[in-house]
Amino acid sequence: MCYDYHGSWDTSATGAQAALFDSKSNISTSYGLRSWIKAGALRSKLIMGLPLYGRTWKLKDPNVHGIGAPAIGLGPGDEGTLTYREIEKFNEDNNAKVVYDAATVSTYSVAGTSWIGYDDTRSITMKLSYAQALALRGYFFWAVNGDQDWKISKKAKQSWIIS
Repeated sequence: MCYDYHGSWDTSATGAQAALFDSKSNISTSYGLRSWIKAGALRSKLIMGLPLYGRTWKLKDPNVHGIGAPAIGLGPGDEGTLTYREIEKFNEDNNAKVVYDAATVSTYSVAGTSWIGYDDTRSITMKLSYAQALALRGYFFWAVNGDQDWKISKKAKQSWIIS
């Protein structure tokens, strides 16, 4: 389970809920996976869990919207959560600005004071490349019914090279 690093339990700042890397802390997928491997877990037994939903915040200032931006509460969705399908609709309906963050290998959208951190096809592809470089057994999505027209699932299937 390589997600839920940030969410409704801390509404003071936005966060990459499934960050592959975090230069400011050890709350990241890379740190977690490497810790398991260092502790002796067999790579062939490790599976990377990826979310098909995002976490939302209400920004304190809509002009300050990067990862870690000050927030004052939950954003749209049920308890600050939207499925990927709902995120795609939100982005379209609100003409949201979509930003890929290379430092954390994650994506966020912002429209007014609404901020959503999630994974899209680009970040998922990068994360699966990372998992393959570590020689992990595979990956899973939670929950697959949140995908938009199988967009991420199909991209993941294309990205995962079975050897």
